[in-house]
Amino acid sequence: MDRNYMSNTQTGAVAVEQQRFMVRVYNWMFAGLGFTGVMAYYVANDERMLGLVFGNPIVPIVLAIAQIGLVFYLASRVMRMSASQATAVFMLYAGLTGITFSSIFLVYTASSITSTFLTTAGTFGAMSFYGYTTKNDLTSWGSFMFMGLMGIVIASMVNIFLQSPAVYWLTTYAGVLIFVGLTAYDTQKIKMLNITGNEGTEEDTKEAIMGALTLYLDFINLFLMLLRIMGNRRE
Repeated sequence: MDRNYMSNTQTGAVAVEQQRFMVRVYNWMFAGLGFTGVMAYYVANDERMLGLVFGNPIVPIVLAIAQIGLVFYLASRVMRMSASQATAVFMLYAGLTGITFSSIFLVYTASSITSTFLTTAGTFGAMSFYGYTTKNDLTSWGSFMFMGLMGIVIASMVNIFLQSPAVYWLTTYAGVLIFVGLTAYDTQKIKMLNITGNEGTEEDTKEAIMGALTLYLDFINLFLMLLRIMGNRRE
């Protein structure tokens, strides 16, 4: 049998499995985003829930810590969990994020939230498509984007005390660029890290959930940065 034919056949099979895997990743990501949106809208339109969440300043802090803890917990232990446990942790994180996101409905107009979401979806989609299809190795983007992300986090924490509008807008626009870049980088990384041959297994599901979490984080952070720029505040 022609070796070139065999090589092309194997390459094609890998590409098909990668495509199916990425579809599962996107499906989980969209499920997480959908649950976040539902929870955010529900809490924002329920006065009792708003009182429970925002009536005590400690509650949002506890929710934020819980979200960070769930991300680290899932990232560090996902392969030791069952697929159902990984799913539950991911959806719990998405739900808690939705509860904290309910505040944006109180701060920004619904039309500006919608337009920002559509802009985010279009930008995310374009960069994720680029990351999936490009033949260029985006590995070098990872370290650069990570350093930029750390810079934004530190600058934002310092600005809590400085309250500088210049720093606020600098971190906002830098954040947009960083999460746009991370979307392409993470998409390529997730695609290449897919283990071929385990399609349909629990390990495959857990890999898809971790990929979904990564892209979910890119999406919501890009959305928040763009909302700072595009959002119209309620009067």
